[in-house]
Amino acid sequence: MSRTKNRSEAERWLLTAEKDLKASELLFEGAMYAQACFLAQQAGEKAVKALWFLLDSDPCGHSVQRLIMDFPHRSDIADIDVWIECGAILDKFYIPTRYPNGLPDLTPGQTYRKEDGQQGIGAARKLVQASKEWISKA
Repeated sequence: MSRTKNRSEAERWLLTAEKDLKASELLFEGAMYAQACFLAQQAGEKAVKALWFLLDSDPCGHSVQRLIMDFPHRSDIADIDVWIECGAILDKFYIPTRYPNGLPDLTPGQTYRKEDGQQGIGAARKLVQASKEWISKA
């Protein structure tokens, strides 16, 4: 892919990450914490994948933490430990926030609380903002 196409693809993924983050915040305001957590995970995943696309690389999987740890230019990320921690937080929200059989005897709505939503949205915000800054400098 050309540099222009890479940038365009990265920007599409980042825009989608920003929309997922906004949706997560709206769900949080409506006390739909499980759904807010899942969309926070999606925002973080798409923001990190945007960076992969910028480099004309092919991101694989849905683990935000793994996408960060395997990122081809991870040595260029000064605060990599913060990024990995954000990824670890978000990975916890990928499956059990969506399926009633992802948790023993409870539904996601019965399990996820305000604090979970705050933590997930905070982690997603960091990754979306950091990815936006990275893309703007490229």
